[in-house]
Amino acid sequence: MQHPDQAHYDAMLTLAIPAALEEDVLDFLLLHPAWAAGFSVLDAHGMGPGTAFISSMEQVWGRGRRKLVLIAGIDTDLRLLVQALAAQLPKPDIAYWINPVLCHGRLA
Repeated sequence: MQHPDQAHYDAMLTLAIPAALEEDVLDFLLLHPAWAAGFSVLDAHGMGPGTAFISSMEQVWGRGRRKLVLIAGIDTDLRLLVQALAAQLPKPDIAYWINPVLCHGRLA
């Protein structure tokens, strides 16, 4: 049973962002509720090429503090959101990917 106020979400956008950009990205999302009516933010660590190490501790660990922002939505809307975010915050250390959502709903 689908919650009555839910749209049919067919995709999940994940933004992997440096922790230092969290407020900028979340402010952007809050200004665009048509694209991101709700989202979740998780703590993460980034490793590998392209990862910026802000602190000396991150350099020692070999991983950088990141945030993952998860946004369920409609694929075409999420692609527009990515384009607008790239225009507003053209940062090479913001990564994204979009995955299909096979099923979405609430338990009550």
